[in-house]
Amino acid sequence: MDAKHYFTDNRDLPSHKRNLEYFFEGKTYTFTADDGVFSKTAVDFGTHTLLNALLEEDPLTGSLLDLGCGYGVIGIVLKQLYPELSVTAIDVNPRAIELTEENSRQNNSPIVTAVSDGLGSVSDQRFDTIVTNPPIRAGKKTVYRMFEESYDHLSDGGRFYAVIRRNQGAESAMNKLAELFGSCDLIDRDRGYWILRCVKDAN
Repeated sequence: MDAKHYFTDNRDLPSHKRNLEYFFEGKTYTFTADDGVFSKTAVDFGTHTLLNALLEEDPLTGSLLDLGCGYGVIGIVLKQLYPELSVTAIDVNPRAIELTEENSRQNNSPIVTAVSDGLGSVSDQRFDTIVTNPPIRAGKKTVYRMFEESYDHLSDGGRFYAVIRRNQGAESAMNKLAELFGSCDLIDRDRGYWILRCVKDAN
């Protein structure tokens, strides 16, 4: 799909909602997707790989931001796995946020949502963890701005995670993140998807 379709306000597109089933850690989730959002026919393998990698990390606590949430898979699943976690999900696409709200209800995962260009709608907040499956096709300038804003909105000691395919710029993204954070670790890879982790040092 052309990035302009899912990385913009596309509520005027005809709606063709569909229900998707996703099985993870012994639980079956039902997600409603629609035309005009990323990965509308199935939960994408990058998201699945990121969630698997997060299970191997220290348990998530405090507050988490699902940046560029699409129809809400990452934030909703993590809220189920860590019920005490405070989850916020944001996306520039209003249709994606409408679907995230619907999916939050039908999966009984109460999370906060907002339409947001980058982190603009949460500019007054700090998060202990930020996770993203970034919109690569929106362009490097957009994705790197998301990285920069994520650094600014992490708590000291906070963790940032991203999934990027190697053939879609994972190495250059890793270099950019290392510039921002001082270091960036490749913590997992599967079928060409790289999971990157950065930690914000206390100032």
